[in-house]
Amino acid sequence: MGKYEFKMQRLFLRHVLAEGARIDADRSQANYLMNVLRLKDGDYVLVFNGSDGEWLAKISSSSRRECVLLVMERTREQTERNDLMYMFAPLKHARLDYMVQKAVEMGVGSLKPVMTQHTQASRVNLERMEANVIEAAEQCGVLSVPEVLSPQSLKDVLAVWPETQPGRRLLFCDESEGTHNPLLTLAQMKDVGPQPLAVLIGPEGGFSEEERAELHSLDFVTIIPLGPRILRADTAAVAALTVIQATVGDWK
Repeated sequence: MGKYEFKMQRLFLRHVLAEGARIDADRSQANYLMNVLRLKDGDYVLVFNGSDGEWLAKISSSSRRECVLLVMERTREQTERNDLMYMFAPLKHARLDYMVQKAVEMGVGSLKPVMTQHTQASRVNLERMEANVIEAAEQCGVLSVPEVLSPQSLKDVLAVWPETQPGRRLLFCDESEGTHNPLLTLAQMKDVGPQPLAVLIGPEGGFSEEERAELHSLDFVTIIPLGPRILRADTAAVAALTVIQATVGDWK
């Protein structure tokens, strides 16, 4: 796989990418390239679509309102999407934007909103989530764009887990767990061998006692703590994904 180019602008395209392809940038992309970034005719960008790898493309433009991208050569081969699922209770807009972007940076393969009894945000803007996923992928060199899954209630997700997620272990980040160190539990999982994982982070108000009791009773759930301090939900996401990736994820 080619080395990641940090200095060149990257752009996600919903088009098949191949040598010699000519792609008309949509209005928003053309405005971003030509007016926000102030690129000009003959400049280069990197483009990707989540399935064909990363390509060098040349801008061809005769105005500041439209441009064509001429796909020239592949700079990096496509990578597989990570299998780590991130499940979370939706937050209000600004903090949800941050959490989604950081989850992408931390290497999740899919993001699934789950509605809990204490979830404060009752609706999820999936288009906004997808835009934040793409923005994070563009900025951080990600080639396999994580999937945004439809929201469900936590109760419904757990009820069908063995059928819909066979073999996948759910890591429940429980702020009331009696111990503080998640590394001890994760180290034991590492000894078992690799397996598909999902991570569950709760809402700002925490899980209800009923939800916590159910999660503790399920044999596909592993309980992990996140230290001695109470963390905001968006901070907890980064903390949990860090220790998981470093022990049983793709950092090891």
